Amino acid sequence: MPWKDQSLVTIRREYVTRATQEGVNMTALCRQYGISRKTGYKWLGRGPDGDVADRPRTPHHQPRRCAPEVEAAVVAMRERYPWWGGRKLEVKLRESGLTDVPRPSTITAILQRHGVLAPRQRRLPPATQRFEHATPHDLWQMDFMGHRPLVVPGRVHPLTILDDHSRVLLSLTACPHEQLETVWTLLAACFARYGLPRAILTDNGPPWGTSGDRGITRLDAWLLRLGIDLWHGRPRHPQTQGKVERIHETIRVEAFGTQTFRDLAAAQVGFDAFRMTYNLDRPHEALDYAVPMTRMAPSPRLLPDVLPEPVYAAEDAVRRVRGQGAIGFANRSWFVSRGLIGEDVAVRPTAEDGVFTVHFCHRQVGHIDLHRSSKAVTYVSEHL
Repeated sequence: MPWKDQSLVTIRREYVTRATQEGVNMTALCRQYGISRKTGYKWLGRGPDGDVADRPRTPHHQPRRCAPEVEAAVVAMRERYPWWGGRKLEVKLRESGLTDVPRPSTITAILQRHGVLAPRQRRLPPATQRFEHATPHDLWQMDFMGHRPLVVPGRVHPLTILDDHSRVLLSLTACPHEQLETVWTLLAACFARYGLPRAILTDNGPPWGTSGDRGITRLDAWLLRLGIDLWHGRPRHPQTQGKVERIHETIRVEAFGTQTFRDLAAAQVGFDAFRMTYNLDRPHEALDYAVPMTRMAPSPRLLPDVLPEPVYAAEDAVRRVRGQGAIGFANRSWFVSRGLIGEDVAVRPTAEDGVFTVHFCHRQVGHIDLHRSSKAVTYVSEHL
């Protein structure tokens, strides 16, 4: 019969007792217990009263094992940053001035030995293709993370705004909903603190709307008057916003963890603490383990006190978008966008007879084809 894990010591003692009997056939006895003759003689050599329990395999002398004070420093750093792995902890241990800092794999082994490793977290698959804009404020990425319950009745909707180049988390706000007015207010606060980006990337959902046939939104119009493009990722392609999707996973683990915030105020306190750690303290693998704020620089454009008016060429046909989102041109009414109601757009001729382009600020928003029977401007998409 083979050894059974639940009664190894009992079976081994039984085997040793039988093996010491006179005239026993060792080969047959070992076969009966499902062990080799070598193993059988090993247990027999310990005698009927010997210790037949498994002995630890740890060497008595480990010259390459880290000093106790080093292991204590590793454990203390892990307690300070309970969600970080060996690579990030190695960077922080070097910054702390510790001599003889172990390698990341050794740090992981120390944490396992001391029993302080958290359960393994789900990791996103590694990116197969990376892109990064050349300078800070070239592109911001913005998205709602997805709502979470609160202890009190209600839910928190975390809104994240991330700089593409530096990975600085510009804003992490505990919102009560996902309405346009809230986004507008938070964006204005970000512009006042950090300056204006060249473009902002969002998905296609509310509140920033879609880039479909309905034309641009009021948020688009406001940003365009500030000289900012609002780009939309390809539908059903969240990898277009890979950086903001990745930070959502980090927020899920490190900001929420296993806790549920009591209310929006408590959630904001937790979000502020996470954002400070993320921007100023947490080594970022994609930045060669620098912290994001070291890659940040001021924006060359500041938020103006007065929203600039669109400027068009003298030869443009300027039309005011009426209450239904339409303009009058060539004795016909053309629907442009309800997001542009009250704004002036420019109609410009093209090299093709009867075809005109429609512009708002610096962006072409559509074109008019007088040969078609349609009464709507053909919208120009801003999908990446």
